[in-house]
Amino acid sequence: MKKTNSQSGQIVLPKWKASDIEKIFDFGGIPLKITLIVVSGIALLMQIIFEQWLKIYLPFDLSWIAVLLCGLPIVFEAAYNLITRFDIKADVLVALALIASVVIGQIFAAGEIAVIMQLGALLEELTTAKAQAGIEKLVRMTPTTARVITDDEERIIHAENILIGDKLKILPGETIPVDGLIIIGKTSVNESSMTGESFPVDKTAGDSVMSGTINGYGAFEMTATKASEDSAIQRLIKLVKDTDADKAKIVRLADRIATWIVITALISAILTWAVSGEIIRAVTILVVFCPCSLILATPTAVMAAMENATSHGFLVKAGDALERLSKTTHIVFDKTGTLTHGTPRVQHVFSVSDYSPEIILEFAATVESNSEHPLGKAIVSEYHKAVKKASDFEMIPGEGVKARIDGQCIAVGNQKFMQREAIDIRRGDQINFDRDNAIVVYVAAGDSLIGIIALSDTLRENAEIVIRRLKEEHITPVLLTGDRLSTAKNIANKINIDQIYAECLPENKLEHIHEIQNSGGTVCMIGDGLNDAPALKKSDIGIAMGGIGSDIAIESADIALINDEIKELPHLFALSTKMMTTIKQNLVFSMSLNFIAIILAMTGMINPVVGALVHNLGSILVIINAALLLTWKNKRWFSVLLKK
Repeated sequence: MKKTNSQSGQIVLPKWKASDIEKIFDFGGIPLKITLIVVSGIALLMQIIFEQWLKIYLPFDLSWIAVLLCGLPIVFEAAYNLITRFDIKADVLVALALIASVVIGQIFAAGEIAVIMQLGALLEELTTAKAQAGIEKLVRMTPTTARVITDDEERIIHAENILIGDKLKILPGETIPVDGLIIIGKTSVNESSMTGESFPVDKTAGDSVMSGTINGYGAFEMTATKASEDSAIQRLIKLVKDTDADKAKIVRLADRIATWIVITALISAILTWAVSGEIIRAVTILVVFCPCSLILATPTAVMAAMENATSHGFLVKAGDALERLSKTTHIVFDKTGTLTHGTPRVQHVFSVSDYSPEIILEFAATVESNSEHPLGKAIVSEYHKAVKKASDFEMIPGEGVKARIDGQCIAVGNQKFMQREAIDIRRGDQINFDRDNAIVVYVAAGDSLIGIIALSDTLRENAEIVIRRLKEEHITPVLLTGDRLSTAKNIANKINIDQIYAECLPENKLEHIHEIQNSGGTVCMIGDGLNDAPALKKSDIGIAMGGIGSDIAIESADIALINDEIKELPHLFALSTKMMTTIKQNLVFSMSLNFIAIILAMTGMINPVVGALVHNLGSILVIINAALLLTWKNKRWFSVLLKK
């Protein structure tokens, strides 16, 4: 609508944007666009088959349907971009060819070009579509309220109003709203979302807690040490925002050299017209110069490769993800939930008494069956039989549990709990196992230690062979984790990763990735936790564990590993390389075909309709070559797996 300037009385025309122009011809989204392309294609097909019959009964050429539905938006947008921004893309040449074909009455050729161009554009839209809900989910995860204690009275306030020094109460299962220090109480806090630490961390008075982490089973009181806007979760949101728009989309080769294509096409057409005196030759040159197969070369191969990746458990979200993946020099692994399963499991049960390991596990599982602690649940899950009934159950948050089984007191817990129960654990020192990489749980009967249960995270199957195969592809593996250095080294040594960064917070992970990129490396990051989201965004290519990964990590990544099977990673990298080879083959073929068609057009050996059909042939062959990627397999990798 027109608007009137209240001061000058002049009529002010609205400022149009490219997005406004697109909306005019969007017709409600991609599904309807597909319908328009199909309708246009049917119209062209009917015009070919029933041309003579249609001339008698219809007052117009059915090819006009394709020109209006598919061609008019191309002409309109190309003109708008050229006038407002002098933005010369391949669409400018297409628009010129469409207009020229219509002017000389070659309506079928114009409609054919329009349909092919819109099909290429649609394929690109499908391959570059990417969800952008990650930051919104981060914000929704942030607690909106907090329980503040003032003068022995509790009241609920908005989390954004928390001030440094405020006293807060956190109940079991609640997300901690701000960073702070515990002043009263004991609990176990799940910090995996922020640090990647495999196991819940026991906390007591004087220990620090971070916003965005989840309180376990114990209520506690804390003092806020940072305001809401400076908390760990808010810093994470900022990190994700800062790295959200760093990656380029697929840029068509035809658009990269569009200016030269347009200039060359116009000069060739004008010179041919001047020399031959036949305008139809000039129009034919414009038609065959249209980079239809050149435009289809990339998106068709990308779509086929994306479908192949899906059949191997990968959801490729970003259109150019596989293109960037093919350039990877370093692959950065998070540890917990990526190289490992991410949950504690019982590794060993040691006896230091007359009780067998089976009886010790039975005692521990029976007592822990009444506990909600993750370590307790791991012990219970390891014992595959029905547990006995226990009485007089008692739990000390952050330390351990005890109960009576058949009248005997059984205590299960950490070193501090054993000291509380006056149980001497020195007998357990003689047991030889890697204590730095295990969680130690003591089991006592009466006043004597009877056994030790060692729990730890476990490596995924095929982790070592995956790393070896990636190294063979000249990709350097890097371990980047929030876990302890000793734990990280233990995992890295088992699977032969030489480059290790441990005890990393989200900002530390960003720094290390930035260092690799600054040294000329192309980084692929694989992670699963909330704390990995900024690193997944910052990396040249991000892969999230889709089965167990957090929603934020999945939204932040370019590729999601649906079934968490990392054994397919070498296939994905090989597929990306094969896809780029296919794209290059398509581009060489397309340009060669265009060159031959241009020579034929200059000599008058083909007309606009034949020129358009030549383009059809080129486009079909490009699509067929790309379709071979649908069932492509990395035979070398599959043979390695079979030998394994």
